[in-house]
Amino acid sequence: MRNKMIALLAMAGVLTFLSGCTQVNQEINSDSTGFWNEYIVWPLSQTLLYFADLFSGSYGLSIIVVTIIIRLVLLPLNVKQLKSSKAMQDIQPELQSLREQYSSKDAQTQQKLQQETMQLFQKHGVNPLAGCLPIIVQMPILIGFYHAIMRTSEIQTHNFLWLELGSSDPFLAILTAGTTFLQQKLMMAGGAAAQNPQMQMMLYVMPLMIGTFAFFFPSALALYWIVGNIVMILQTVFIRKPMMKDATGGASE
Repeated sequence: MRNKMIALLAMAGVLTFLSGCTQVNQEINSDSTGFWNEYIVWPLSQTLLYFADLFSGSYGLSIIVVTIIIRLVLLPLNVKQLKSSKAMQDIQPELQSLREQYSSKDAQTQQKLQQETMQLFQKHGVNPLAGCLPIIVQMPILIGFYHAIMRTSEIQTHNFLWLELGSSDPFLAILTAGTTFLQQKLMMAGGAAAQNPQMQMMLYVMPLMIGTFAFFFPSALALYWIVGNIVMILQTVFIRKPMMKDATGGASE
């Protein structure tokens, strides 16, 4: 769970960096150079424009549809991440027992703790880094989509429902924070993470951080976050919940 927290913090740090990156404010077009622009941002921007044309110029619907498509494409990675998270939760009692057994802080005891921990991972076939790998693989795609939204000029000048896609919207910022909280709450439900003080802190810090970003960023980006969160919530309900039931013999959480 500590690895997941580090990955989440890294993602937040990347978003913070991108918010101040001058390239984010540069319009993407066919003349944009560099691998990142030519093979990630520009194709995603063109995909948004394509679906907007299908929906009679609705860039809001385009963002929703493309976000869902991206999340479905990344579904195998999300399933792998959920399985890894579940496996780590299953061995938490044994990990805690080892920490209590080797609680001394001297170098020899800590080395023994590391050895016993690695043996425990091997015994249960758990890779502690497996839960972070899907997040790392997804980040270029998700950040590229972020760039495509921010750097496609057509999106910044259109409306969707009551939203001005190029301007921030307080209600959407609140909804972004709320759906982020619900997604994390469902991910933690029924596992050892629910009793982990660090993860409990992240349960509130991450939604607050993402909601703050959404408060200052264009509502087009907040819409992308909200739709992505909703898809992840549904994935968690329909994928993770059966995992938990199988592990407990169908007992309720």
